[in-house]
Amino acid sequence: MIRLTLSARLSLVFCALLLASSAAAAWLTIRANRLLEQELVQRLSSDVAEHIADSAEFMDENGLRPDAVRILFDQLMSVNPSVEVYLLDGTGTIVGDAAPSGHLRRERVAVEPIERLLAGAPLPILGDDPRSDSGRKVFDAARLTLAGRPWGYVYVILMGETRDVLAANLAATNVRDHTLVSISVIAVVAVLAGLIAFRLITRPLRGLASAMQELDLDKLAAAGGPAIADVHEERDEIGILRGAFGRMAQRIAEQWRTLRRKDQERREIIANVSHDLRTPLTSLHGFLETLAHKRDLSDTERERYLATALAQSGKVSRLAHELFELARIEHDASTLEHEPFSLGDLVQDVVQELALLAAAKQQRLSADVPASLPHVVGSLRLIDRVLTNLIGNAIEHTPAGGEIAVTLREVGQVVEVVVRDDGPGIPPEVREALLASPQGGGRAAGTGLGLQIVRRILELHGSRFELDDSQRGTRIRFELRAGTSPRC
Repeated sequence: MIRLTLSARLSLVFCALLLASSAAAAWLTIRANRLLEQELVQRLSSDVAEHIADSAEFMDENGLRPDAVRILFDQLMSVNPSVEVYLLDGTGTIVGDAAPSGHLRRERVAVEPIERLLAGAPLPILGDDPRSDSGRKVFDAARLTLAGRPWGYVYVILMGETRDVLAANLAATNVRDHTLVSISVIAVVAVLAGLIAFRLITRPLRGLASAMQELDLDKLAAAGGPAIADVHEERDEIGILRGAFGRMAQRIAEQWRTLRRKDQERREIIANVSHDLRTPLTSLHGFLETLAHKRDLSDTERERYLATALAQSGKVSRLAHELFELARIEHDASTLEHEPFSLGDLVQDVVQELALLAAAKQQRLSADVPASLPHVVGSLRLIDRVLTNLIGNAIEHTPAGGEIAVTLREVGQVVEVVVRDDGPGIPPEVREALLASPQGGGRAAGTGLGLQIVRRILELHGSRFELDDSQRGTRIRFELRAGTSPRC
């Protein structure tokens, strides 16, 4: 079975419809010309029967004179071979004619068309053809009177049998010599015009099909998506479809870039975590191996080795916990529920929880929360994790006697959060990795996953943190969208 393209199927249907329409138009034109010819002949010959009825002497006081009728009719039909003359009585019965023997097929014709013609009805009017069993032709008629009383009709067929034979012969010659050639030329021109028209009409559709076949996600992602026509400027269905495909391809390109970025970040995280795990695991293995093989260690040395091994084990445990937390955040990102909550209360709770840790290191931990602060919209659990990570990192890297301050401030439609410490600051290479765009990924080895978790959580809330260590210590700032709930 041959499988045709849409353009080929449309072209075939168009050609078939065009030929059918041409045939119908030709038939209607021929029919209209025939009716015009019949009306014209009938109007030009409207007084023929009346003239015959007034001038002919085929009736006397005794009635019909058959010999006179035949002689007169033969003379009239010799002068004009296209007409046939008949004499009818009042019921339409043929009582006189000049038809050759065997050519007369009817003994009676309908009177109703004759009366309509005599009454002046619109032309053309067709009457029964005496030389046909069922044919009807244009005619002329006039009344005959005898002694002042209606007797019958003169009935004249204006396009008679002789004319039909001659017209048929000429038509056959014309069809053979001209009509077939004309129809062939018209058909060829119509088919070529149809094919050209459909090729022009379906050009956008072919372009769309080509674009769909050549869709390359890597090239599309690198180009930032295809060029899209504004759907409001498109008025046809193909243009709207092209716009929809363009938006779909652009969306796919964006998702493809996101997948590639996520994959790149995953690879970097795995590489960095592997690097971060290598040092504490190597150290832990070395101290445990020393404890297992050296029997002559003093109690002081043994305790020191065990303390170091426990410290390295704690690092591995924290790193594994952070990695698990990051994976859980990525998993829950699609189902993250945002709700309004009091950021001021949350900050007070976190500061209170970490106050003992800061006091143990002789640090001052404070929170500046305005009395009239709007609620923010987000995930209470994840923002709690952000604050815990940032304040915990500040406590870890701030020396004894230092200060950690958390400040909240309303700025327009957002609430600004600033965590500041008196630590040594962040090394340039680490700061560059932390501030890298999501497309660039990046996390400096040895920095842990805490800030990576913070950055991802803030991205899910439509925000990102800013680092400022131009002065002493580190200042981290981010914003959260204010909600419509009552203020604190």
